[in-house]
Amino acid sequence: MNGGDAAGRLVRPFALTGGRTRPSRADFTLITMVTAVDPPPERAARPQPEHLRILRWCAEPTSVAELAAHLDLSVSVVVIMLCDLLEAGRISVHRPAPVSRTADLALLQKVRDGLGRL
Repeated sequence: MNGGDAAGRLVRPFALTGGRTRPSRADFTLITMVTAVDPPPERAARPQPEHLRILRWCAEPTSVAELAAHLDLSVSVVVIMLCDLLEAGRISVHRPAPVSRTADLALLQKVRDGLGRL
């Protein structure tokens, strides 16, 4: 662990989010993949140290749940910071593919039959 990660834990979550308790957007779930935008937009302001930690982890696509674990922060705090980065154009969001709403009756029958054999 490097010094930046250890120092980050000393900051209270409400300080990381500017006192906000709710995200400004509904773009993120636990399995949403996030990737840092490279290069950053020209108009982008210099991010806070905590935002830089997120951007480093997101050099490769990373899920929201993984980010929270790596940063040792709650998911809600990470999502609020991700909203800041998304609005600044510093990350791209890759939402999971939607799950079909129609039931696969053949699959449900196989599951029922399998459970019946238990």
